Parts: sequence; C-alpha cells; structure tokens
Amino acid sequence: MTTVVYPGSFDPITCGHLDIIKRASKQFDKVIVAVLNNSSKKPMFSAEERVKLIEKSIADLPNCSAERFDGLLVDFARQKNASAVVKGLRAITDFEYEFQMALLNKKMEPEIETIFMVTNANYSYISSSIVKEIASLGGDFCDLVPAEIYEDVKLKIKEGR
Repeated sequence: MTTVVYPGSFDPITCGHLDIIKRASKQFDKVIVAVLNNSSKKPMFSAEERVKLIEKSIADLPNCSAERFDGLLVDFARQKNASAVVKGLRAITDFEYEFQMALLNKKMEPEIETIFMVTNANYSYISSSIVKEIASLGGDFCDLVPAEIYEDVKLKIKEGR
C-alpha cells in the first residue's frame, strides 16, 4: 500500500488544495493531509479547526484523512510509513522554495521522495491568504473554498471583525 503525505497550513483549505488532494487520491492508496502547526505563523483557524474543515471537504474520499503534526515533516512521514510527500505548485516561485525543501527532506530522510503536482490552471491564483483577505473585506469567495466549508469560513471571518 502506497501512502503519501500532503503537508500544509491549510488556513483554510482552498479549492486548489482540494484539487491536489483529489488527484493524489487517484494515484496513491492513502493520502494523509498533514496540517502543520507552525508556531511562526498566526493562523485564523486553530490546527484542530483546520483538520475538521479538511475532513468536511474530503468526506467523499475514503482513502484520504487529515491529521495535525508538529516538528519535522520527514519525522511525521516516517511515522506514517509514507513513501512520498506530495507538494502542489502554482507558479515558478513555489517551485524554488519547494525544491529547496525537497532537497533538505531528502538529506534528512533519503527513503522519502517528494512528488510535485502542478495545480489546475483554474486554481493557480488561489491561496489561503487571498481567501482570508477577500473574505475579511466582504468580497465573494464562494468559488475559492470547498462548498462544504464556505459557511464555516464566513462565520470565522465575521467573528474576527
């Protein structure tokens, strides 16, 4: 059984993230969406809330799950017996950063590969930061996040004002 980890902050999960998850779920036996609890960022949603939003978004994908993690990605991947890390790329600027991270991860854990998936062009402009900005300014963001979590994001934005 081939298990892969798709890591990120997912604050919140976007349609672009979901596209990568769905495509990875067709290529691999098990996809673990790994929610990083990054202490250097101030997320809108707690790690637990982000896991719940992802679970709502992937409910129809039986070979996908969501978990939070702290620490090194390679340690989490090793713990989950994952053979690879899946990373989504929107632009060349994503590649530069992700390439460096892939090389670092390979140095720390040579057995774990990094697989890059290019985003669908329909989602190449979407990021969690953009979603939060549009939503906080009262803009329409319904096509940017999975329909299952739209109301959750809207409510959280309203609470934050």
